[in-house]
Amino acid sequence: MIKTRRGLVAAIVTLASLTLAGVMFFAGRQPSSQLNEELAAQVTLILEQASPDEHHNHGHSFDSKVVCAVEPFGTEPQNATSLVEVTWVYARHMCAVTGESPDWAASVRASGPIAVKVSIPPQIRVPEAGPGYPDRVRRLIPARYHEQAFAEFTDEAAIEAARERFALANEAK
Repeated sequence: MIKTRRGLVAAIVTLASLTLAGVMFFAGRQPSSQLNEELAAQVTLILEQASPDEHHNHGHSFDSKVVCAVEPFGTEPQNATSLVEVTWVYARHMCAVTGESPDWAASVRASGPIAVKVSIPPQIRVPEAGPGYPDRVRRLIPARYHEQAFAEFTDEAAIEAARERFALANEAK
């Protein structure tokens, strides 16, 4: 009977160790670049599917399609490792409105830092432009991300993908 109990204990310890190792392996495999890609895709979808009324609430007025590039730089909670853990995404965005001009460079665009609550329905917060803008950004974005909030957009691939979607959207008209 002792051999059986030892075997059972050994089996349980082994199974628990393998389970823990598997969890740690998969948790560790979610690099921040992969999470950033998932967050960028999610926020892009949220921005591009917002209604004209929702865009108006963010200070934008138009009836055309919106095409966006998004570059996340932070999350809430700060140590999130997967999309399901994230409640807020802090990102730089660049959105262009189709219809006014078929050329991305001449299109009506909005850009800058935003905060997006990943919920149903999602919430998008954009600091109002004009005098006092830096202070509004600082109130919107946690202090640990202020430097990134004021940095330039660096993800050229995201901007290029948005340009291509913009061109396709204008061709479809």
